[in-house]
Amino acid sequence: MQKILVQMEAIDKAFPGVKALNQARFELCAGEVHALMGENGAGKSTLMKVLTGNYTKDSGTIWISGKEVDIKNPKQATALGISMIHQELSLIPHLTLAQNIFLGRESKAGLGFLVDEKRINTATQEIFESMNLDLDPKVKAQTLSVARQQMAEIAKAVSFNSEIIIMDEPTAALTETEMEELFKVIGRFKRRGAGIIYISHRMEELERICDRVTVMRDGCYIATSKVQEISRQDLIRQMVGRTIYESTGSKEHASTEAPVVLEVCNLTRKNAFKDISFTLKKGEILGFAGLMGAGRTEVARAIFGADPVDSGTLHISGRQTSIRSPRDAVAAGIGYLSEDRKKFGLVLGLSVEENSVLSSMKDFLKGRFVVNRYRISEKAEFYVKELRIKTPGIRQKAVNLSGGNQQKVVIAKWLLRNCDILIFDEPTRGIDVGAKNEIYKLLGTLSEQGKSIIMISSELPEVIRMSHRVLVMCEGRITGQLAGEEITQEGIMTYAHKTAGGQTAEGGVCIGEGNVY
Repeated sequence: MQKILVQMEAIDKAFPGVKALNQARFELCAGEVHALMGENGAGKSTLMKVLTGNYTKDSGTIWISGKEVDIKNPKQATALGISMIHQELSLIPHLTLAQNIFLGRESKAGLGFLVDEKRINTATQEIFESMNLDLDPKVKAQTLSVARQQMAEIAKAVSFNSEIIIMDEPTAALTETEMEELFKVIGRFKRRGAGIIYISHRMEELERICDRVTVMRDGCYIATSKVQEISRQDLIRQMVGRTIYESTGSKEHASTEAPVVLEVCNLTRKNAFKDISFTLKKGEILGFAGLMGAGRTEVARAIFGADPVDSGTLHISGRQTSIRSPRDAVAAGIGYLSEDRKKFGLVLGLSVEENSVLSSMKDFLKGRFVVNRYRISEKAEFYVKELRIKTPGIRQKAVNLSGGNQQKVVIAKWLLRNCDILIFDEPTRGIDVGAKNEIYKLLGTLSEQGKSIIMISSELPEVIRMSHRVLVMCEGRITGQLAGEEITQEGIMTYAHKTAGGQTAEGGVCIGEGNVY
């Protein structure tokens, strides 16, 4: 019989206006990968934050290796051998990767007053090499892309050598190659008898690496099954309480005769991308694919005016347009859903209602200075219902929502702005299977309405399913274009590896926390 590492029974947790956990339960055995699944807002992350001491339970019991414990803070959880890779990045931006990884556990130099930087850099480099990560321990976290920061988060968890590891959407921003490296790390954890709690919305990952799966819905425990004994459709039905019928995408709505709404000509930014040229037609979903470091997000940020460019031009509806800031882009009818919703998409301290109108506040003014609160509430209520945002009400603060529901609020913001050109960077990152299908339907509807969409995604099935055309990038250049039946996984990966050499460094100009777009 396997040793039980974690047992949680009858866990309750309430926040103002919502009961996040209701008699929730969970069990983890040594040497297993146990998936924890459910829709956004089901209570998965909340239950794990109770286990890691980030939240204190209102009631219930927790046993670690057979001993009852009352976990009051993260330090106590770490001492019990528990570590967590959070869905939302927790690295301190101005510290180096080594400083982040050994924060609070620094080796001391001299008389013990100074951090032994050389020692922690060496230790961090050894961890990176064991995971086959091409990362510099001395680089500051804020200069890295979301994907590279995610790999550093995973390395931090590895550094604790914990017996209980919680992974909350660890592959959401990773490429196929990086996922393979992560799965190897998970295999090593299993072999030494550690237990991994794996939270993910990607069914194929669960089927490949997980032993058991527990489903939660609306804060409640639903069922636990062996992965090989439950079908994908039954698992989805347990998660959402209904059968999900997948939409087929919207490729039939593409028109070769449609007018060009955006033309990008020879856009270049040193050390990020070079000579980027493409067109976007009315009603088209243009997919951008490529490996991490290919430059997709950097191109999107440049088009939106978030990062400067060295050369190149933009034409919107045939007219050359100068975009030097996100304000210019919004005025020109461009909206941008960033891959990092917390940093660039939301003001977490504001409500769902207030975040929804951030980009269109002028439309809700009576006169020059009086805000029409009734119309704002009316619109916010409409999009909460339309996008099925799980929230106690429109005045709930965004910080209290699950990651997937925060993503929906950002989408609501740009839908309310009614932009003609929408750039969606990883639009379904951290989104559950039911909500993901709803977003696919939404993209199709927007395409039918004549909206033009640039969709950046690391999930090839998503790119293949939704795109009318696909542009593939490698090392900062567009290396191929695919359309129609040419859009296949093999075709995309061929172009993604077309240019020889290593990946370009990501990062560049870092926009401060106060910039929300």
